[in-house]
Amino acid sequence: MLLPFSQACENNKSPILDVLQPAFSDSSRVLEVGSGTGQHAVYFAQHMPHLTWQCSDQARYLEGLQQRIEQAALPNLPPPIELDITNNSYNQPPVDAIFSANTLHIMSWPTVQQFFQRLPDFCNLNSGNTKAALCIYGPFNYNGAFTSDSNQAFDRSLRARDPQMGIRDIEDIQPLAKAQGFHLHKDHSMPANNRLLHFLRD
Repeated sequence: MLLPFSQACENNKSPILDVLQPAFSDSSRVLEVGSGTGQHAVYFAQHMPHLTWQCSDQARYLEGLQQRIEQAALPNLPPPIELDITNNSYNQPPVDAIFSANTLHIMSWPTVQQFFQRLPDFCNLNSGNTKAALCIYGPFNYNGAFTSDSNQAFDRSLRARDPQMGIRDIEDIQPLAKAQGFHLHKDHSMPANNRLLHFLRD
């Protein structure tokens, strides 16, 4: 089977790792929401062996993801799990870190809201575990404005595919995180007009 491949993942995996290494230095188990091709997961698991990196995605993406993980054969990269933010339950060990790349702009806004509402499920925050890290990579707007012409064009193409897609405003994201006890710790500028938002719950 020819493994699914994303050139964007190859381009951005090293800059993302530079941010994740300090962000997840005190973490032990990470849930990646929307692992896609698995290129990020393999690269990050290789370079952060102290972490168990749990991949997840919708059912239709699992076959290729599973093949890449099997090929990598890393001890800290278990088999991927099926996870649909909108409907299925999370029956895995709780994590203390969550990572998601290039997902919020392809989710509908109600699904983005559900993503944040489900953070306590993933981290088991209701059981007395209060500390967790959340890192989200992708394009974001500020005060309703695009940060580049290319992002504006990208947003236009997303909405042409599906009117519910689109680049999100950081001012709309922060209250969703805050409602679950996460505050924006750092907003990192990344290549290709992207950002990496590092939230903490402590």
